[in-house]
Amino acid sequence: MTKTTYIIIGLIAIFGVYLYIATITGPFEPVGRLGLVKLANPDMAAGHPQSKVAANYAKKKGSKCVVVVHYAGDASYSHYQEGDITIINFAFIDPKGLRTDIDWNEVIQTFIFGIPDDKYRYRVDGYEFDTLDEALAYVQNLAKENGQEGPIPLYFHGTVRQGNIFINPGCGFPLYVQLVWKQYGRLGAYYYIARGLIEPYLSNPYAVYEMLHASDLQRLYNEGYLNY
Repeated sequence: MTKTTYIIIGLIAIFGVYLYIATITGPFEPVGRLGLVKLANPDMAAGHPQSKVAANYAKKKGSKCVVVVHYAGDASYSHYQEGDITIINFAFIDPKGLRTDIDWNEVIQTFIFGIPDDKYRYRVDGYEFDTLDEALAYVQNLAKENGQEGPIPLYFHGTVRQGNIFINPGCGFPLYVQLVWKQYGRLGAYYYIARGLIEPYLSNPYAVYEMLHASDLQRLYNEGYLNY
């Protein structure tokens, strides 16, 4: 191998060690996208498919809690129990209001500069927070009260109400980006974003069904047939 190859391998190894240490010492273990489309409404409720996927992952990792981030609608985003796992819902409130389309200019700005700390407000358990640090303090304290030790598995909900499920990363993605950028910096965020976007295709047992029936499930959800 050439000297350049050794240098590249060395840099990759250093980056890998940095990510490993940052993950085991940080507040979250970024997992990625939880689902592709809604299978039920509400889908983050005890006994529902995507709730079980998140809880099963947490249990496999020996975690007492799992955090799922969302794009805030009208819900309170309260935590609940899925078996013996605490599901903590954590939502960001966009000052532009709820939307389902993609603002590509915003995507480019985010890719280059990240997301400013003062861009959003946040909601957890019906409480609203003006800053990300305040919301994170609440989430981490809630996890600790429920027996959490070490980093908490972190998903973004990922469901798409209408449109292309492969182009649109879905519900909660901006907050996931903000959190991983804050914890790992630019390069770490790029890695966990890329890894997180392919997560459901690798480990979600419902992913194939969601892909094959995406448009039908979106229509059923939007017309109220998945409410239960």
